[in-house]
Amino acid sequence: MGNWVENEGLSIFVVLVWLGLNVFLFWWYYLVYDVPPKFFYTRALLGRALALARAPAACLNFNCMLILLPVCRNLLSFLRGSSACCSTRIRRQLDRNLTFHKMVAWMIALHTAIHTIAHLFNVEWSVQARVEEKGTLAAVLSSLGDKPNESYINFFRKTIGNPVGGLYVAFTYLAGLTGVIITLALILIITSSTKTIRRSYFEVFWYTHHLFVIFFIGLVIHGAGRIVRGQTAESLAEHNPEICYKNFTHWGQKGACPIPQFAGNPPMTWKWVVGPMFLYLCERLVRFWRSQQKVVITKVVIHPFKTIELQMMKKGFKMEVGQYIFVKCPAVSKLEWHPFTLTSAPEEDYFSIHVRIVGDWTEGLFNACGCDKQEFQEAWKLPKIAVDGPFGTASEDVFSYETVMLVGAGIGVTPFASVLKSVWYKYCHDATNLKLKKIYFYWLCRDTHAFEWFADLLQSLEAQSQERNNADFLSYNIYLTGWDESQATHFVMHHEEEKDVITGLKQKTLYGRPNWENEFKTIAGKHPGSRIGVFLCGPEGLADTLNKQSISNSEADPRGVHFIFNKENF
Repeated sequence: MGNWVENEGLSIFVVLVWLGLNVFLFWWYYLVYDVPPKFFYTRALLGRALALARAPAACLNFNCMLILLPVCRNLLSFLRGSSACCSTRIRRQLDRNLTFHKMVAWMIALHTAIHTIAHLFNVEWSVQARVEEKGTLAAVLSSLGDKPNESYINFFRKTIGNPVGGLYVAFTYLAGLTGVIITLALILIITSSTKTIRRSYFEVFWYTHHLFVIFFIGLVIHGAGRIVRGQTAESLAEHNPEICYKNFTHWGQKGACPIPQFAGNPPMTWKWVVGPMFLYLCERLVRFWRSQQKVVITKVVIHPFKTIELQMMKKGFKMEVGQYIFVKCPAVSKLEWHPFTLTSAPEEDYFSIHVRIVGDWTEGLFNACGCDKQEFQEAWKLPKIAVDGPFGTASEDVFSYETVMLVGAGIGVTPFASVLKSVWYKYCHDATNLKLKKIYFYWLCRDTHAFEWFADLLQSLEAQSQERNNADFLSYNIYLTGWDESQATHFVMHHEEEKDVITGLKQKTLYGRPNWENEFKTIAGKHPGSRIGVFLCGPEGLADTLNKQSISNSEADPRGVHFIFNKENF
């Protein structure tokens, strides 16, 4: 149970608090508009749709306040790196910032749908009340404001029936027009954020996501028209609606109830979002300042499996293992920024990334660096690069454990290249102060070519460990998940050789996929009473598997073995 809390509990606690606040705000603001006498006549005009529109509006304000915070990367990195105010458990929650960002986005979509549908009914009834036959309470309320010294309750002042009246509200009133714009912006943002679009058409995702600027501008001014109106406090003191509504035909006459007076609700959204918007503006200014700092590409290496390595230098650049940066190449696109994990170690005098060529932008970078040419490329011909970062990730905590499992899938091995390089440098100099005593490294890949660019690092680590009589420090398991019949025959023929036919390592390549249950049980048996960090950079399906295994193979006894699951998320 203890490990379940450590792996899932705080996350679930955060989610439950967030959901609880949404439920509370919905319930509270529903009652605010459904019970008090202030909105008695507004309810008489619009019915329950009034409260059903205002309750999700409050939840929208709350969630729009939250939506920008998880993408303030510099703020999160500052909090993550501050041990004074950020414990290990809180840092692990900060690593799930994008997950929370997506959850908040879906909540915004849900409340937008409820808010929009409720207001469609409100608009229809408001328009209909203006053309309704005289003698009804709705007709009398709607006629208020037509005479001098009267304040209106029905925001629609024309005498146009539906559906023309509804369209008139949607495209001529500030609330209607901004509502249409921000709803369309939200639909485009969400639909372009699906995994298929992000991976296959990243540019579409990137550009449409920046419609959030229009969304927030529209959101802030959406309520400026004050179309939701309630009875004023002064009017309530002399006109009790729960009594006076019965004699609405005699309002204003001698001895009868005075004509009620109404005022619109002041806009409130800006009070919710001004703080996060200011923080995000500061975030963008920091990013812009960083992007203007000079970055020099010192070396471009072409690796197999459509992968290139960029080695760069930048004044004042400091990194930790497993961190990532955002890269912009103006020669390819003047606006697009793409995230890449740093594959260099903090001990090196440069920082590097490995880029797999999988789309238009990466193809453009490949060509801009001259990798499509056979001749040697002069350094001065290399493109200008802008770098924002580095930013913290879960892999920074690797050295906080004595035992770790590092699991990479395909190009997802890149964070662990930084970790393993740093370990190698520490072993080359002085590893006596190194808390980390044992690494279990797993790499799953479909193609043999993917191993080639990483094998030399593993060979160096293997040799270094043997020289220092600590060959057990690193246990690595390389799995080839895809091969054809001719490859299989070749592997079998050379299986008895001292070194592996694919990687050149003493540890032989394994075929298929790991039996994770057996792997976890074996490691748990070798390290009783330990807290074992499990770090993954790979697909969601594998993340679910490792998270479940981390929970099921941890002991309830606090003194027993505990697997702590961490996933790269950027």
